[in-house]
Amino acid sequence: MAFPGRPSALAAHAFSPHDAVLGAAARYLGRRRFLTVTAAAAALAFSTNLPARGAVAAPELDAARLTDDPFTLGVASGDPLPDSVLLWTRLAPEPFATDGGLGEQRVTVEWEVALDEYFGVRVRQGTALAYPEYSHSVHVDVKGLDPDTVYYYRFRAGAFISPAGRTRTAPAADAAPSALRLAAVACQAYQDGYYTVHKHLAEEDVDLVFHLGDYLYEYAVNSAGGERRYTDITLPDVFNREATTLADYRLRYALYKSDADLQAAHAAHPFVVTWDDHETENNYAGSVPENDVPQSEFLVRRAAAYRAYWEHQPLRSAQLPQGPDAQLYRRLHWGTLAQFDILDTRQYRSDQAYDDRPHAPGAESDDPARTITGAAQERWLLDGWKSSGSLWNVMPQQVTFSQRKFDLTADARMSMDAWDGYRASRARVVAGAKAAGVDNWLVLTGDVHVAYAFDIKEDFDDPDSKTLGTELTCTSVASGKDGVDKPDTWDTYMKANPHMKFFNGKRGLATVEIGRESARLDFKTVDAISQPGAALSTAASFVTEAGAPGLKPA
Repeated sequence: MAFPGRPSALAAHAFSPHDAVLGAAARYLGRRRFLTVTAAAAALAFSTNLPARGAVAAPELDAARLTDDPFTLGVASGDPLPDSVLLWTRLAPEPFATDGGLGEQRVTVEWEVALDEYFGVRVRQGTALAYPEYSHSVHVDVKGLDPDTVYYYRFRAGAFISPAGRTRTAPAADAAPSALRLAAVACQAYQDGYYTVHKHLAEEDVDLVFHLGDYLYEYAVNSAGGERRYTDITLPDVFNREATTLADYRLRYALYKSDADLQAAHAAHPFVVTWDDHETENNYAGSVPENDVPQSEFLVRRAAAYRAYWEHQPLRSAQLPQGPDAQLYRRLHWGTLAQFDILDTRQYRSDQAYDDRPHAPGAESDDPARTITGAAQERWLLDGWKSSGSLWNVMPQQVTFSQRKFDLTADARMSMDAWDGYRASRARVVAGAKAAGVDNWLVLTGDVHVAYAFDIKEDFDDPDSKTLGTELTCTSVASGKDGVDKPDTWDTYMKANPHMKFFNGKRGLATVEIGRESARLDFKTVDAISQPGAALSTAASFVTEAGAPGLKPA
């Protein structure tokens, strides 16, 4: 089964809370000439979930007439359930062309799922249509699969066959698996270096991967690929500007997904993805942009960014944006071993306090009305904990949850973009975890381009207070360039934050092996990404025991 089916199915419009603002944007965009008339019309059409005029009648291209490989951006799978998994690809024989080289034609794509990598034992197969208004992306929700099973999948268009991907389903809801091995990655600025970390991730023995945000960056990428310093290829000028439009974001995803190491990681494992800020714009907060532009203009940009994100990720129809809104937070399970509550701490948050500058907590940041999750998501999270029957409750999300003081003084500054800038919101979540009796709480975090390990404390200012859980930040895949083992702030941060048990500034990933008795956390880094080929090594390992929160060296 493929989603979304014929575009005409979108004619029944579900209203977005931002529709009024977007409606006003049509006149604004026309006056400002911010977009061409055609582009403005298309932007507002998809912002209200109606296909652009003529999209329904798009002609179909006979796939047999394809002369160039359309699978230049690889394949992916994601969000495994006990009986299904989402498969993704995008047809783009010319990936750096605005239309991917397919114009306004729809294309029939065949797909198949097998038990073996040679596709000798096929268990599911079918066809899907790649529509131009979805950038010729294909999202196939394959159902009727067996739980806790490894599968292989691939696509075909005309004479061309995609690379094969490997995926798996989750265990049955009532199963009690003994172990789960996951990886966490984040922050992969293409222009900051090579995806050596993804090359190693493709070779890791993990059940699934959590990508915790900043899958791409809106910033310009020059003809040499920034720090990659290409000498054998020249990137088109279209990348050498900040992404703001739907075409810009689609092209930026094409650039990132053209990387062979990223493709290999997606082909090797199912991904569970969530976004942070750079998929849209640095440090935006809800409907408040970083820069001083009208809200209507920013919401059109956010709609474009969210649409392009869905088009390029292995996400189900439930995550398809409604204009500038999308429910990305969702819940997955691994039998009774683990519940995953995947958060979105960007779309619903209050604006950052103190102009988003590092600042000591105060009346502005501690206002109880402020939220980083939004009220609906907060209730969803706490209610989910109350009803959880899982041994481990894992919370994949974006920005640092634990307190992180930047100074040794009594009025130490903290990040107003992280949970420290939303302490009332954090306090409600901590109280909810305690009230629900969440004993084994593991928070997975991205964003900061360094690796941290924290004990989550009942009172972060009292080192002797009760430890409630564990947080790891997985450092970055590429953002921040090569990095160093001990950043200049290492001594200060470690002294100012006694609940911080590890701090490393190299590029890398984290793996977590969750068992019935304990969870093991391994922080893995590479020496450099400025040149490809660096080896992966383990920088530190910790264990937290089930029923006894707190990090111990492994």
